Amino acid sequence: MELPFGIDFGGSGIKGAPVDLEAGDFAGERVRIKTPQPSTPEAVAQVFTELLDQFPSSKGAVGVTVPAVVRHGVVSSAANIDRGWIGTDADALFTEATGRDVHVVNDADAAGLAEVRFGAAKGRRGLVIVTTLGTGIGSAIVYDGVLVPNSELGHLEIDGHDAEKRAASSIKEDEGLSYPEWAKRLTVYYRTLEKLFSPDLFVVGGGVSKDSAEFLHLIDIETEIVAAKLQNRAGIVGAALWAFEAGDERP
Repeated sequence: MELPFGIDFGGSGIKGAPVDLEAGDFAGERVRIKTPQPSTPEAVAQVFTELLDQFPSSKGAVGVTVPAVVRHGVVSSAANIDRGWIGTDADALFTEATGRDVHVVNDADAAGLAEVRFGAAKGRRGLVIVTTLGTGIGSAIVYDGVLVPNSELGHLEIDGHDAEKRAASSIKEDEGLSYPEWAKRLTVYYRTLEKLFSPDLFVVGGGVSKDSAEFLHLIDIETEIVAAKLQNRAGIVGAALWAFEAGDERP
């Protein structure tokens, strides 16, 4: 079996590695290349080609995360990337540029798939909501292992504010909030999700998840809430999984 390849496209870096889906982890050393500025689709496609050239033995399908709404391979938002992405058929662009079978997925959705298949939510049935706390709040909704894509729950309006403008980990840093102060805001956010979705489990990812012992127990909600396990590997692993299972071409 050809190992799939995962690429995590972020604002500052583009990271990639082949992925062993039996182990749910990298099958080789991860490579990182600085994101070009401006990060137009064509410029990013060139970086993908350079990155893949560093793995000449890799021949499997390629999964790519994009920090945007992705519908059937077409990017339809650009909150934190070049606006030239809007309307771009990224699947087609990257497949032509790299000569590989490429499937694009929202970055939080990729992380959610990885956590459900290999991480903190492995073996859990019912409704799982994975949130990534970082510059903003990303989200993935998975029911019995099936992804409901492009949920964008960080943009829920709560008390007149975009949720991520009050509760993302970047806001904690910018405003100098203590963990207890931040946990109060997170409580409001997760209680809102509880009310709307009645999930069976919340998984909290993003870079701050490594510090989960500092704040997770302070979030006062009824639903079970746990820290993500894959941390910064989740995007690459989830993208590779998405590509291996043929992305939006699932029957």
